[in-house]
Amino acid sequence: MDMITTAISSVRASRAKGRRVTEAGPSGLRFPSIAALGFHVMEAGEGWVITSADEPVPVRPGDVIFTAAGVEHGIARSPCTLAELPLATIGEVVAPAGPVDFEFLCGAYPVEGGRIPAFLRRLPGVIAFTPDYGRRPQLRTVVDLLRADCAEPGPGTAAGRSALVDLMIVHILRDLQERGELRGLAHTAEPGVAEALHEIHDRPDRQWTVQRLSDVAGMSRTAFTRRFTAAVGTPPMAYLIDWRLTSGARLLRETTDPLSAIARRVGYSTEFAFAAAFRRSYGIPPGRYRTAGTGRLSP
Repeated sequence: MDMITTAISSVRASRAKGRRVTEAGPSGLRFPSIAALGFHVMEAGEGWVITSADEPVPVRPGDVIFTAAGVEHGIARSPCTLAELPLATIGEVVAPAGPVDFEFLCGAYPVEGGRIPAFLRRLPGVIAFTPDYGRRPQLRTVVDLLRADCAEPGPGTAAGRSALVDLMIVHILRDLQERGELRGLAHTAEPGVAEALHEIHDRPDRQWTVQRLSDVAGMSRTAFTRRFTAAVGTPPMAYLIDWRLTSGARLLRETTDPLSAIARRVGYSTEFAFAAAFRRSYGIPPGRYRTAGTGRLSP
């Protein structure tokens, strides 16, 4: 499994959301810190991306703002602080009558329970960039399709919009990976570590130990643990547990398999062991998670 597929798969337990945002206010909008993997695409108006950690970044029509870790951010008419921006309204809103200062598309996978998988925590919180639409005409096509879908929703909108958000995130990640801006995806080139990651992703049911993973990587336990932690940002066994639970969450939502079967598929010997680990991480039992709603959308 490649790393971009891994990024998408890690959040697919929830349903992707998308909408069009128009803003006629004099200042801009602030988006709260809600865990989500998502993006904004500027359609009209010029402004600045505001975060608490970095200097304001100018954006123009066609620019993309990628968000990965639920970082609070804003889009403003001029450089300012986040506190100066009004909070964006969650959900669909009626477009203001007359001219608008901003128009942009939003798409996101809300992360269930606010739990961001370890893999995504390695991605930058907010990146604003200008895609090369000449080299990636598919990205422009997906933007156009998403715009049309948001403008005229109809039968099948939920399914179609999820597919379009999927495609947008894939093309955005490809573009950023080629630019070398995704440190969280760079570890695929780390010798040995990449092989161990692929084994974890493809076979979470195996009874992995640090020794077995270091054998796959062709390193000593000490060297493997050091290099894996440096590349991925978390120790091997912590990453393995996180991936097993992320995979389990996806299976709970995507299948009707009994809990015992899901537990075995993600590496737990009993459903009770899986349920206990899942509840510690997600805060609710697996059964309740399976029947719960999809949560809120970060615009």
